[in-house]
Amino acid sequence: MSIVSSFIVPHPPLIIPEIGRGEELKIQKTIDAYHNIAKQISEIKPDTIIVTTPHSIMYSDYIHISPGKGAEGNFREFGHRNISMKSEYDVDLIAEISKEAEKEGIPAGILGEKNSSLDHGVMVPLYFVNKYYNDYKLIRISISGLSYLEHYQFGRCIQKAVEKRCPNPIVFIGSGDLSHMLKDTGPYGYREEGPIFDREVTKAMKTGNFLEFLKFDQDFCESAAECGLRSFIIMAGALDGKAVKSELLSYEGPFGVGYALAAFKVLGDDEERRFDEIYLRTELERIEALKSEEDECVRLARQTLESYVINRKIIRKPDNLSHTLVSNRAGVFVSLKLDGSLRGCIGTISPTTASIADEIIRNAISAGTEDPRFPPVSEDELPRLIYSVDVLGEAEKIESLDELDPVRYGVIVTKGHRRGLLLPNLEGVDTAEEQVSIALRKAGISPNENYQLERFEVVRHK
Repeated sequence: MSIVSSFIVPHPPLIIPEIGRGEELKIQKTIDAYHNIAKQISEIKPDTIIVTTPHSIMYSDYIHISPGKGAEGNFREFGHRNISMKSEYDVDLIAEISKEAEKEGIPAGILGEKNSSLDHGVMVPLYFVNKYYNDYKLIRISISGLSYLEHYQFGRCIQKAVEKRCPNPIVFIGSGDLSHMLKDTGPYGYREEGPIFDREVTKAMKTGNFLEFLKFDQDFCESAAECGLRSFIIMAGALDGKAVKSELLSYEGPFGVGYALAAFKVLGDDEERRFDEIYLRTELERIEALKSEEDECVRLARQTLESYVINRKIIRKPDNLSHTLVSNRAGVFVSLKLDGSLRGCIGTISPTTASIADEIIRNAISAGTEDPRFPPVSEDELPRLIYSVDVLGEAEKIESLDELDPVRYGVIVTKGHRRGLLLPNLEGVDTAEEQVSIALRKAGISPNENYQLERFEVVRHK
């Protein structure tokens, strides 16, 4: 047997009457759709319900499956300890999923923190399910900082494990809210990316075109302050190669947060719905097109890293470089992206080598192999990397935030030997206050300390 139906649901605690105290009536469409889904699940009578949630233990580089025999939880952080539930985990299926992930080289499993408490991303959907059906075991899976593609591929591991281990029906619930940036009057404010994200993601839910989930730009999603996309992508991967009947049951966002509910009934196999393969094919074609238009800075960064990763050799400066690159000196940042996610970024605030070209060569290797946030770039990743090179202008001291413009200027904060830099024109950084706050955190400087401000301009090469 396999996963027979999957559902996308939100998880606002106020949807529970005791917590909402009447506010839940403003999302009646969401409530009605939730009862619809819960009834469908009761008719399926699944042995196991798999729930992905953004609110369990989250790691940057590991997808965490809750370990142990089971867990319980309540809504005490929302003022209602008495609203509680308890679930038994499907230990055998968890082991099989972990085994499949290890086989496929996906960092996922039960390692890490042992947290026995159910989170509200799981409890809200189970609150409705349990009204109609409660004879099931649970698997709770968190999201991670890994790429969208890796979350999809982990979903495929779930599908393989289910087909090997489970003779009876399984249901998958992808729990997650949409944008939190829909209204100025909402708790998180408004950004134009919020409504755009909700429109595009609900369109994908309605059509069942999960390829669109993978195509979202990560910086755009951060600006939209979305919650559930990775949760939905794992669900999509668990339906890889399956024909589905898709239905968007409801969407609303009166509180400034998007709530969508959708149902996906599996109809059979469909080899044309291998969305990770389609994504990789189209992404490689896109990157090849970018290579044909890249300027000499980006070309040098790419050639440098490819040579170093494949041959472990630092390339000689090409003879055809411009006078600017070989004669001028400047600080340089080299950034790498893979499948829409940052893959490395290393740079120098001021020049440390004889030329801009040497600075690019040095920092391209460092970005690919020495960024402490990531493992070294592997040879099979090279064809999918997208490069950008920022050549920094000379920094100038400033007296206040009024002299900053986060689109035009980068910022440097300094206190003694501690120094932090943030490049200009970054997605999600809209104000000078945000820009300086991030730079201070990077430097380990308290906002209350007496620090020095500098600004600089960059020439960005893509």
